[in-house]
Amino acid sequence: MRLPLEIQSKNFTLTAPARQEVRSAAEKLDLFYGRIMRCRVTVEGPGGHHAQGRWEVRIDLTVPGKELTVTRQKGETFSEAIRESFAAATRRIEDHVRRTRRLVKTPSKPRRGTVTQLFPNRGFGFLADGEGREIYFHRNSVLQSGFGRLKPGASVLFAEELGEEGPQASTVRPSHRWVRSARSALARQT
Repeated sequence: MRLPLEIQSKNFTLTAPARQEVRSAAEKLDLFYGRIMRCRVTVEGPGGHHAQGRWEVRIDLTVPGKELTVTRQKGETFSEAIRESFAAATRRIEDHVRRTRRLVKTPSKPRRGTVTQLFPNRGFGFLADGEGREIYFHRNSVLQSGFGRLKPGASVLFAEELGEEGPQASTVRPSHRWVRSARSALARQT
């Protein structure tokens, strides 16, 4: 680690073997991600809070551009609490790395389209986006079991992805205008 490891204890005195256990877990974390600039571990012994007999660990990590905190990791024994908290810290660092490398999918803004063709017996259809392209969609892509209620010309919102044979809509949702008109038509029938 670039800065020394800080180990604090509450409600008990940290022994040399316990301090070494925390240090070795922190070194493994440093081997996993070598850009940790600071690591502060606070261990709270049993008896200091309402959950008697539980060890609680908090880890504060400083990495480039971010402060990562792991809290509320508990265990019946000291070793269990340390193991669980450093496992959670590893997961938190993995998430941070994915976000900084932009490997996390961010949901795209839904696009508007119009249903152009429906094949109800075969369970699929096509819609046109604003650029005039035809995009395939399957009945399972339509949210709220709305495939049976779709008609050609209906306005929908959709998310596009690349399928085996070209672009396809992974999620199709009837737009609010369509939902409102369908509800009013149902109201007139009753």
